[in-house]
Amino acid sequence: MPDNNPGADVDVTKAWRASQGQQSAAKRLRLFAILAWVVAIGGEIAGIVLLRQHKFDHGNLGLLIGILVGIAIFAIAGNLMWKSANKQDPALAADKAKFFFQNQLGAIITLIAFLPLVVLIFMDKDMDPKNKKIAGGIGAVLAVIATLVGVSFKPPSVEQYTQDMNQCAAQIKAGQPTTACSPEVADQAKDIARDSSTVAEATKDAAHPAGQDLVYWIAPENGAKKSATPHVFHLCQGVSPLRGKTVNSGSVTEAYAENATRITKQIPMEQKQCGIAAAK
Repeated sequence: MPDNNPGADVDVTKAWRASQGQQSAAKRLRLFAILAWVVAIGGEIAGIVLLRQHKFDHGNLGLLIGILVGIAIFAIAGNLMWKSANKQDPALAADKAKFFFQNQLGAIITLIAFLPLVVLIFMDKDMDPKNKKIAGGIGAVLAVIATLVGVSFKPPSVEQYTQDMNQCAAQIKAGQPTTACSPEVADQAKDIARDSSTVAEATKDAAHPAGQDLVYWIAPENGAKKSATPHVFHLCQGVSPLRGKTVNSGSVTEAYAENATRITKQIPMEQKQCGIAAAK
């Protein structure tokens, strides 16, 4: 049930959800990361093929080192993009398997891109021993560096972002310094705090002197959890834009969760249609 007293000390943001912009950015970053990893693994395959063809037995050390460096560059680039995507759209910490693999996938892919080739270099009996030491040593160092770049030591989570956003929204509403407002949560927290305040002000009447945190919006299509296109939310179910529509109701946060992401611009008209202006 929505809280009808905006002045109470309540969690105005509830569970954080990635915005459509954040989801789109995360998808792009993950696509580019996967492409970079594919190139890295392709470099490894090329190195293994050349190794099997004995191209490095008595020379071509520069080519082998170049392949190892190329693998590292693309693996690191993929890891950085993947970690950036996870900041935009993190996993639930409660889902431990998904949380682990989503956040440590870069390190896993990097090991796959390096380990077979490095092992084969050290095991190659035909390669010049000096070249083997140099190439194997460089490969091992690059593998460690690239893998460490892929490791998420403090991975973001939906739970963490929810806590941060709650603190951010509370700080905004209280006029305090916004120390909890990281870029990933700040915009949504500001929008929710602003719209919650606007709704509270617009719904003040004799029965609710502090206003309400209760709005109405067009329900998502076909029983979906979130509308495919953004909607606005309204002050009551009886307003003209909602007539003949399937309507959901709840707090401003619940409206945002279903992609109703803005309070109507027709507040005076809706106050009259809802009987709020007359009560005031």
